[in-house]
Amino acid sequence: VQLQASGGGLVQPGGSLRLSCAISGLALEKNNIGWFRQAPGKEREFVAGIRWNGGSTRYADSVKGRFTISGDNAKNTVYLQMNSLEPEDTAIYYCAARRGLLITSTMGHQDNYDYWGQGTLVTVSS
Repeated sequence: VQLQASGGGLVQPGGSLRLSCAISGLALEKNNIGWFRQAPGKEREFVAGIRWNGGSTRYADSVKGRFTISGDNAKNTVYLQMNSLEPEDTAIYYCAARRGLLITSTMGHQDNYDYWGQGTLVTVSS
């Protein structure tokens, strides 16, 4: 199983970016996908997650209303649309996959994920 995150870059505050996570070796159906991030000097934290069966999603409070997680079954790719970006969103963003389904309340636990991508850097600065 391989996860390839892309789409990071430099953006001004208030701008938007869309991250992609291309997944090979694991079908999206009946699995959970999550996005996490790690800012400089901080621990890695949960950002958003999606349970493919039923489409349940969960977001960290800090990104609710600004970020949207979605996916494309045909491309086996998950996206993270990030709007109204703030300097505090600066971090390396990682996608992760869980073989099997998670209940919504447990999507934010890093230990629940089996596979991780290499990360993509997002810098929000003027």
